[in-house]
Amino acid sequence: MMEKNKQEDKENMKKEEKIEKKEEIKEKIVEHEAEEKEKHGEKKKTEGSKKEEGKKKYEVVIRGFSMPISKKHGMYICKLIKNKTIDDAMRGLREVIEFKRAVPFKGEIPHRKGMERGRYPIKASANLINLLKALRGNANSAGLELEKTMITTAITNWASRPARSGGRKAKRANVVIMAKEMR
Repeated sequence: MMEKNKQEDKENMKKEEKIEKKEEIKEKIVEHEAEEKEKHGEKKKTEGSKKEEGKKKYEVVIRGFSMPISKKHGMYICKLIKNKTIDDAMRGLREVIEFKRAVPFKGEIPHRKGMERGRYPIKASANLINLLKALRGNANSAGLELEKTMITTAITNWASRPARSGGRKAKRANVVIMAKEMR
């Protein structure tokens, strides 16, 4: 009986020693990681001091591939939303959907109230609102201030156009929107 108790005590002592060693190793790893973070943090600070402070070089991009909109509508909508904040652009497109604001078009198009020529591309506006929501989410996750983030680039190009009945080609366009935080 005594021998069994002694063996159990020895086994328990060995287990406790192993646990203590594991805890010491974990503490050393945590200390080492903290030291590495401090070293890298100092390097980043010195690199940041070389660059102009206060300027962020972040730019967020959203791409809409093969969207079911007319290239022409996409071009004029992109022209309308360029150089605006994301929320202002979304507000403007909602006004287009509600027939409160027309998108300026060129060509032989009838005049609209409060402006010369224009149209109300509702489906294209709705699709671009979804893109702008995604762009706002990207800007938010990148840490940009939404009030200062402006749409710098908005481009619409042809996408591959699938055949429809009668050999007609469907409307498809690729849209790329970029936004950058301004001062």
